[in-house]
Amino acid sequence: MVDQEAELKRLMLRGLDGDPVAWRTLLTEMRRGLTAFFKRRLNGAEADVEDLVQDCLIAIHAKRATYDRSLPFTAWAYAIARYKLIDHFRRQGRRVVVPLEEASVLMAEHSVEDGAVRRDLKKVLSILPPRQRRLVEDVRIGGYSLAEAGARNGFTEGAAKVSVHRSMKTLVASVSPDED
Repeated sequence: MVDQEAELKRLMLRGLDGDPVAWRTLLTEMRRGLTAFFKRRLNGAEADVEDLVQDCLIAIHAKRATYDRSLPFTAWAYAIARYKLIDHFRRQGRRVVVPLEEASVLMAEHSVEDGAVRRDLKKVLSILPPRQRRLVEDVRIGGYSLAEAGARNGFTEGAAKVSVHRSMKTLVASVSPDED
């Protein structure tokens, strides 16, 4: 199974670097995703879906220089789609009422805060040696047990426990002001 975010981001980066085939492929793939995105939100107004998809693709193309290569691509692209949808609703002069039980469809899968948290986490973890960083990521982020993470990274369970504990102390000390 291909990670859609990774594949779209790879195409975006290649497109930004001047690969026209990758750029065309990206826009084709985005067309499918955007069509589904707008169809779910425009019940009864399917005629507007294609116009919104086109507006979005044009905006992605026009604003591609603003994309930050270190952040997720789909969050950036679907933020543009949400703004286009809001503009569409404003032009229509109507308000969409969504029952509270279905409100989750209005929420983004990724938010700006998610990107900032990932960036900060990556920055903080970068102070650890690679082997310890992978161990901490596996245990604290990936949800692996100490035994599983230790086996994945060449530690015994006991050594993994000590390493994670020491690494966490190092990380806490690096972000906490001295209280001495």
